[in-house]
Amino acid sequence: MSKIAIIDYGMGNLRSVQKALEFVGAKAKITQSPDDILKADKVVLPGVGAFAVAIEKLKALGLIEPIKKVIKSDKPFLGICLGLQLFFTESAEAAGIKGLDIFKGTVDKFKEVKVPHIGWNQINKNQQNNNRLFNGIDEGTNMYFCHSYFVNPIDKSIIAAKTNYGRDFVSAVSKGNIFGVQFHPEKSQRLGLKILENFLKV
Repeated sequence: MSKIAIIDYGMGNLRSVQKALEFVGAKAKITQSPDDILKADKVVLPGVGAFAVAIEKLKALGLIEPIKKVIKSDKPFLGICLGLQLFFTESAEAAGIKGLDIFKGTVDKFKEVKVPHIGWNQINKNQQNNNRLFNGIDEGTNMYFCHSYFVNPIDKSIIAAKTNYGRDFVSAVSKGNIFGVQFHPEKSQRLGLKILENFLKV
């Protein structure tokens, strides 16, 4: 049974992520401990809220370096919603605040459409990106979203899926052991659970 650390930095519905992972067969622990994160088989960085506050809380808890060590160790790592956005260099939501900078790029705000983008919407897979989380997930599958910002990677090869909300935006990324989704798999019913099940198999 995979031991998964769910990083608790005070933002996001951690219990729903934990319950979903347990449902598909993981042993999932919500933790703020760097040691727990480093010893886990896999790590999940969830989150709902503001980019700058999240980075400051991760710094205050001493979790930035453990996160980067886990990623460099090739352990599977999943960012959900704000967790995905934190992978990037900087955000329009927080001028001058540097993100984890795992991927080069920005986090931009939707313009000329109502925000937040909330509810069900389709993911359109990038067939050139072999995202293992999408095994058994059909093109155009609906997932549950709730966000006002979206990621804009410099390296377009990491784009695993796009979604349209007034414009096409990146709704999933994948590179090696690193996975990120803008939607909430834990709130996306059967097929969202399938994505989490696929994460266990990575």
